Amino acid sequence: MRLLTSTDRRVILSALIVSAGFAAAKFAGVVDDFIVARVFGAGRELDAYYAAFGLPDLLFTLIAGGALASAFIPVFTGYLTAGDREGAWKLTSSVVNVAFLVTLVAAAVVALIAPWLVRRFLAPGFSPDQQMLTASLMRLILISTAIFSVSGLVMSALQANQHFLLPALAPVMYNLGIIGGALFLARPLGVMGLAVGVVIGAAMHLLIQVPGLVRFGARWSPRVSLADPGVRRVLVLLGPRILGLGVVQLTALITTNLASRLGAGSVTGLALAWRLMQMPETIIATAIGTAVFPTLSALAAQHQHVELRATMRKALGVILLLSFPAAIMLIVWGRPLSSLFFGAGNADVVAYALQFYALGLMGHSALEVAARTFYAQQDTRTPLAVAAVAMVIAVTASLILMRPLSYGGLALGNAIGFTVESGVLVWLMERRLSEG
Repeated sequence: MRLLTSTDRRVILSALIVSAGFAAAKFAGVVDDFIVARVFGAGRELDAYYAAFGLPDLLFTLIAGGALASAFIPVFTGYLTAGDREGAWKLTSSVVNVAFLVTLVAAAVVALIAPWLVRRFLAPGFSPDQQMLTASLMRLILISTAIFSVSGLVMSALQANQHFLLPALAPVMYNLGIIGGALFLARPLGVMGLAVGVVIGAAMHLLIQVPGLVRFGARWSPRVSLADPGVRRVLVLLGPRILGLGVVQLTALITTNLASRLGAGSVTGLALAWRLMQMPETIIATAIGTAVFPTLSALAAQHQHVELRATMRKALGVILLLSFPAAIMLIVWGRPLSSLFFGAGNADVVAYALQFYALGLMGHSALEVAARTFYAQQDTRTPLAVAAVAMVIAVTASLILMRPLSYGGLALGNAIGFTVESGVLVWLMERRLSEG
């Protein structure tokens, strides 16, 4: 029997820490959703609340979220591999400053034209007063987006230092903030109280990670150095990654647009079903992908292609082995799970979409490692091209399937698109590493 290497043991321990943190965050998120669903029910206010996250999430994702992390961690890891910790933290400071300033300006612009954006693009099927409510909620949520532009990058820096505990706790703090909003602010402020809870949670997400920065000797400077070679390299990698994640978010916005035309509760049904589907994906696949990414980046920086391929295969094998029974569980037990988490009154609405989302769980899960292997090699263009093709497939399938399956067809279109995307990426990486 082959013994585990030190790298394998480190990745497994890191994955367990991240998985535990994600599980706690998902549990807190489910408690939040349970409270919110019981208080408001699947109706116009909750539809507005979930729809209001569309553009703030898009803004964060494009500027300072997963896009920046995917470009930043490989470059940051390169500094650490070369033993230049001072240079690594200078890079972090400059990138944080740029991300915050750009996010702040973009959030202000979106807030200014929020009613028009909601009316024309986000939820044209909503009534006028529901559209105004969505715009007001969005403006509050945009404050959290600016906070996350800093917190998300701090999380990436700590993970690149192989420290996963505080970043794993950060999402829990975010959800606790939302729970506080639901419990204490929903009654006096209505659905606006939930948005205030989102802002409080974002601040807690950042503050919990500050001790980690102190431990690793981080130094912040107000300067912005675009002339730094590391910053320029991050920006070069960021462009295609922004477009790639923009494709994903655009697909989600199109789904919301289409669902808003299918009757009350359709947007909420998809949103809550998506959250349930993401529970096993996050606890299994995102945890493993997050834990293995710094290792993949270090192996790529050292040009150890054999080890890189072996590490990718091991991670994919474990993910697929665990996600398959999870998908079966979601399909078979979809209604009881929906009833447990969101109440019997919402169970049918959620379970209907969940059974279709679950068909794409393995594809979604494999993507967590397949895409990161490309990013570790500082290649963000190939995943962009594949994501664009997958979006066309997903939207086309959704348009075809929504007629016979209603919003369930939108969930199935999503599953088809992401499964194709992950399969193509794995095939391309296998070819690249076998030739290298």
